[in-house]
Amino acid sequence: MCGIAGWINLDTTKPNHNAEAVLHSMCETIVHRGPDSEGLWVDETVALGMRRLSIIDLKTGDQPVFSDDRSVVVMMNGELYNYREVRAELENDGFKFVTKTDTEILPHLYQKYGDAFLDHVNGMYAFSLWDSRRKKLIIARDRFGEKPLYYGVFDGKLIWSSEPKAILAHPAVKPELDLNALRHYVSFDYVPAPMSIYKGIHKLPAAHVLVVENGKVRTRRYWDISWSADTLVRMSVASTRTGANGGGSPNGQESVAGGTGDADKSVRAPAEPQVTLRAKADELKDLLSDAVRMRLVSDVPLGILLSGGIDSSTVAAFAAQHATERVKTFSIGFEEDSFDESKYARQVAKHLDTEHYEDKLSAATAGDLISEIGKWLDEPISDGSLIPTFLLAQFVRKHVTVALGGDGGDELFAGYPMYYAHTLAAKYNSIPAFVRSGLIEPVVNALPVSTGNMSFDYKAKRFVRSAKNDDMTRHHGWFGSFAVEQHEKLFTRDVLAQTEADIYRGVRELVDASDAKNIIEKAQYADINYYLAEDILTKVDRAAMAVSLETRAPFLDPRVGQFAASIPVEYKLKGKSGKVILKEAMKDLLPHNILHRPKKGFGIPIAEWLKGRLNPLMHDMLSSERLNKQRLFDVDYVQKLIKEHESGAASHHKELWTLLVFQLWWDNFLI
Repeated sequence: MCGIAGWINLDTTKPNHNAEAVLHSMCETIVHRGPDSEGLWVDETVALGMRRLSIIDLKTGDQPVFSDDRSVVVMMNGELYNYREVRAELENDGFKFVTKTDTEILPHLYQKYGDAFLDHVNGMYAFSLWDSRRKKLIIARDRFGEKPLYYGVFDGKLIWSSEPKAILAHPAVKPELDLNALRHYVSFDYVPAPMSIYKGIHKLPAAHVLVVENGKVRTRRYWDISWSADTLVRMSVASTRTGANGGGSPNGQESVAGGTGDADKSVRAPAEPQVTLRAKADELKDLLSDAVRMRLVSDVPLGILLSGGIDSSTVAAFAAQHATERVKTFSIGFEEDSFDESKYARQVAKHLDTEHYEDKLSAATAGDLISEIGKWLDEPISDGSLIPTFLLAQFVRKHVTVALGGDGGDELFAGYPMYYAHTLAAKYNSIPAFVRSGLIEPVVNALPVSTGNMSFDYKAKRFVRSAKNDDMTRHHGWFGSFAVEQHEKLFTRDVLAQTEADIYRGVRELVDASDAKNIIEKAQYADINYYLAEDILTKVDRAAMAVSLETRAPFLDPRVGQFAASIPVEYKLKGKSGKVILKEAMKDLLPHNILHRPKKGFGIPIAEWLKGRLNPLMHDMLSSERLNKQRLFDVDYVQKLIKEHESGAASHHKELWTLLVFQLWWDNFLI
């Protein structure tokens, strides 16, 4: 696990003056991602840098790594889980290795397969590869976006890094707010790729590769999930372990290598006969077991992030089966009862006989963390679970260097209540409009305000607010903070005049281009590409890497992902119940109440804290004087939100928290 940074001169006539010093200063801003060593490599065209957190091959695993003839050089952030199997194949082909690190397979794969080399990699990664003979740069991000990658063109250079702060450290770059990104942020709670909050800096979307050749920059998607039942996983990413679907696809069939390098959704095979839920559950069980096994490889101490939900408990269960010593598990609890789920984590830990560690979070602790988070969160994310995730990472890092978690299970197996809500929305919208607007909505909006976690009034008000909208606007309206109709009230006239109004156009276009067949699959596809990649995984990466902790997500093994997409939707969502097949797969390994308890999420009591411990900070960050100077937000509207929240007339905690996080980012990275 590391952080990377670098640049390439698009105008090759410009020399690389003072390159090592500038590159070193960029790497210094991400030293938290890799405190163990630094790697710098510079020629007349490119500068490649990285910071290393030693996980595999502690003695000889420093970067850069090279091809046999040293014409190809690579710097990588991440882990390649199938590197042992791939290395063995490459050695049989005559390729020579000088280290034991996983990164070294990349230059050799590139030499063997050319642009199709990523078909053969199973991992989480962001890397830069320089082919000095062809004068060709390739930077890529993993299939689900576990590892971040930002880039931008400034002063004739394409500059990139794992985090924006390293790009900002280059003398050619000056931070400037992207107003369109700001409008997306307040509705999504994060800035969706390919935008970033900074003008001129972009995110490379998950499963994309960027190529620079002959001074031209182009990006393309190299992999995509398919919702077709007869789609095979198109890559040599599985292990060769017997009994674990050891080919390159969920059904053990040989995968196809090579190809055109275009975004491949499919290598078609004849559709298999209808199989039972139990048979598919057994297949999923094998895939998940092997995904966990592959992610237990480490030369440093390793543990499991255990919330007590089905996803993290599944990971812990398979880790306990494969580990050679007693598994360490970690959880965090809350002093506020409606948010505290630590008892479930303790139950699972006892059931699996793990070595369990637990910490508690209070409002006072959270308040102390806010200023610290503002210093390293170089792009605003208003997901409230960022705080407990950061605290958990701090706690875990005292004991281990690598931790496995359950991220991805909700998106792949339809675990969010919003998926079922779409079915309810269809029924709700069949009610005459005058009944909805004249009777139901007034009654719902008059419900007493509660500050409990996922309270009935909160969910009901969110539902009626967005149910009438198109699929994607409705879906993200349930997830996010400010509804699209609130933008006219929130932003100043100047901001509205300079920005695009259609906030959800990008996600609609993405979903329309997919082969998702129904609203549930479309919502899942949107969440995989947006919410998972740019909120959940970014949040976990930032919080964990801030304390030099590597996190791994077995559910995001591409074999598991494609399997989940290819099964019938009723195997994932049946009535109100999500994750149907996962519950079936794990029913003999986990307690019944863990499999079937309602989902709460990893939230914090922001609504209450904004009235108490965090109230002075909110008033300071959202003061009229401050907002008048910024000229971004309508002062009267923001003050109205604050007053209604404090009086209990409404709960605007999501909206106010989103604005508060933005202001913390502003103070640390824009002023």
